[in-house]
Amino acid sequence: MHQIVETVEADVQSRPSAMEFEMAYQARVAIDRIKFAIKHAEQFARPCDTMREVGLELLDALERLEALDRRFQARSRMARPSQNGRQLEAKG
Repeated sequence: MHQIVETVEADVQSRPSAMEFEMAYQARVAIDRIKFAIKHAEQFARPCDTMREVGLELLDALERLEALDRRFQARSRMARPSQNGRQLEAKG
């Protein structure tokens, strides 16, 4: 019985939670908005040191969010396919 509980707990901990999926979604929204801001700043802003600094800060934020998204993607792929509900539905 103890081994079954440990197995179930390990499986639950290996999969992203609903909150993590929500955070990943929000990170992707932020990534899209930062890309939009960078594009428009480069296109319409007057070149100056301040705008270059703004661009660098936006690129840093973008890189951090993209790294976070890659970690989430890797973690969600590590979850066993038979435990994500899709294959269980196909069997049933």
